[in-house]
Amino acid sequence: MAVDFKVIVIGRGMMGAAAARHLSAMIDGVALIGPREPAERKRHHGVFASHYDEARITRTFDDNVVWATLAARSLDRYAEIEARSGISFFREAGCLFAGPVPQPGQGYLGRAIDISARLGVDFETLEPTALRERFPQFSLRAGFNGYFEKRRAGHVNPRALVRAQAALAEAGGVTVIDATVTGVRDAGAQVEVTVGERVYTAERVLVAAGGFSNFNQLLPDPVDIRVAARTVAFYELGEREMAIFGSMPSSIVFGDRDEDHVYILPPVVYPDGKTYLKLGGDTEARSFDSLEDAGAWFRSDGSLAERDLLVAAASEIMPDLAGCPVTTAPCVATFTPTAYPYAGFTSSPRIAVLTGGNFVAAKSSDELGRLGAVLMTEGRLGNEDFGRELTPVFR
Repeated sequence: MAVDFKVIVIGRGMMGAAAARHLSAMIDGVALIGPREPAERKRHHGVFASHYDEARITRTFDDNVVWATLAARSLDRYAEIEARSGISFFREAGCLFAGPVPQPGQGYLGRAIDISARLGVDFETLEPTALRERFPQFSLRAGFNGYFEKRRAGHVNPRALVRAQAALAEAGGVTVIDATVTGVRDAGAQVEVTVGERVYTAERVLVAAGGFSNFNQLLPDPVDIRVAARTVAFYELGEREMAIFGSMPSSIVFGDRDEDHVYILPPVVYPDGKTYLKLGGDTEARSFDSLEDAGAWFRSDGSLAERDLLVAAASEIMPDLAGCPVTTAPCVATFTPTAYPYAGFTSSPRIAVLTGGNFVAAKSSDELGRLGAVLMTEGRLGNEDFGRELTPVFR
């Protein structure tokens, strides 16, 4: 039976666009379907993506060998994607981790030191005095060490990365459809993908819809994910603050416990022409199980309570931000019970899922997209691609 496409990728976010780009070099007959970023977020009542931002941390230093490898493989291709697309998205500002001196192999930092050494990641250990001298922008607790990855680390512009991936996919023959999928059905010999009044058919479908993967009847069985609220704070910087923070790296600062951490993005110019320093954390407990609730969150300004926690952390770590205007924005993070991303087939041998960023996948999205493309063309992931670790769990 003739089909419209060999493969349809659902979701034009970071993973989906990357999957479409990789598929464009493997096979013909690929479509990438998903809506663009809403022009007016607070008046939009459809689906959203979590890449509507200008800066996400990228680095290889990590406490998990799978995530470190996924990041390293993606970083290997940044320059090629930029050169071929003509779109810049990576700034090598470096990435600093700071926190209490860990016991060997214990806690996030202890594990990350061991794994980074094993993988040959180039990072520098800064003891407290050297840390304060090297990065005077921060007011860190006495006794904190720093772990600084200078090369192949910094931040990516996720919007620009998605544009680059989609442009290269389209140049490679992928049909890009600006629309929202409202249903996916395994019809036996083919998969039917509903978009408004139109039904497209494909041999295989890859659902890469992030936190919205369980909505709009995209999967035959719901995937086991938690779609969690996240609030980010933006400090608007003037000339005085730029003189202080303009040369800072991307940073992750721990407290006494691993969960007591904040991440900090260096100053970046946003579409409104203003320069912001972004701060976020990982403490919110709210999650969403419906399209309506997730949509309402994306239309909000995030959590005021979380804003207060982030402002308090910023006041301690970066007191020179005092007096800067602060705004907030919402986001979601998609967590899996395995703590790994999902890349595998559902109960249908024709419908696969690629999701589960676990709040750290922006930097690794190109490699995750490649794995999605491998699934569509080869039907499975081997050990070298962490097939066992990335096996999806369904409810």
